[in-house]
Amino acid sequence: MGLFPSYIENDTTLRKKETSIPKEYEINFQTGQLTGRIAEGKEAIKVWIWLALQTPRYRYYIYSWDYGNEFEELIGQGYTEEYISAEAQRMTEDCLLINENIQSISEFSVNMRNDTLIISFTANTIYGDIEFQNQLIARLAV
Repeated sequence: MGLFPSYIENDTTLRKKETSIPKEYEINFQTGQLTGRIAEGKEAIKVWIWLALQTPRYRYYIYSWDYGNEFEELIGQGYTEEYISAEAQRMTEDCLLINENIQSISEFSVNMRNDTLIISFTANTIYGDIEFQNQLIARLAV
């Protein structure tokens, strides 16, 4: 016996999860400015990824604690390149896999040039694969 009347508990329409096409305001990735258009589907997920990788986690009250990245923890700590590579991959996966449209991260690579950490990966989404390259300015030594 349930809490609700049987005609409500047996109604399968209440149990279906609505899936909608993701929408985001389109962004010019070179300038970081809004373009005035709406991106849908795969392009909207690409915008979401870019924004999540640009937003530090726990800094802004408007976002939940699940949203954003923790790359700032790597800056100025003097960690080894191997540790930075492993942590960058873990942090990227933690940042992006909270999105229900992103199934996995593959082809992850980390390159370091002087004080710049360059992260490249492919996000495997329900709308197809998205290749992404992001730069993080990180001081490797204090």
